[in-house]
Amino acid sequence: MEVLFAITIGVLVAASVYLMLSNHLLRFIFGLVLISNAANLTIFVAGRLTDGAPPLIPVGADAPVIAANALPQALVLTAIVIGFGLFAFAIVLVFRAWTSLNSLTPDEMRLAEPEETPK
Repeated sequence: MEVLFAITIGVLVAASVYLMLSNHLLRFIFGLVLISNAANLTIFVAGRLTDGAPPLIPVGADAPVIAANALPQALVLTAIVIGFGLFAFAIVLVFRAWTSLNSLTPDEMRLAEPEETPK
């Protein structure tokens, strides 16, 4: 099962790097979302997968025999909320850039830099 998650994480990272290297702002934002999902999945898998075990320790037990680790689940839940806030803010910035500059290509958003003259 963990091998399947490792392959999924690799595919998500590869797709996100491909999207982030394209010359388009909206694709960059989608790549950022994909790489944050890959990081969340990595944290979740690093906490060890326990099939059907609740995150509870029986009364009187010295150490948990089989119990799910609740810390990665809490970290991933927090990361999902922060990632959604970042995505919403980035989409608003992309919309503002589109309405102001009528382009989402970074090369065409060079307002402060002079145009290059061909030699």
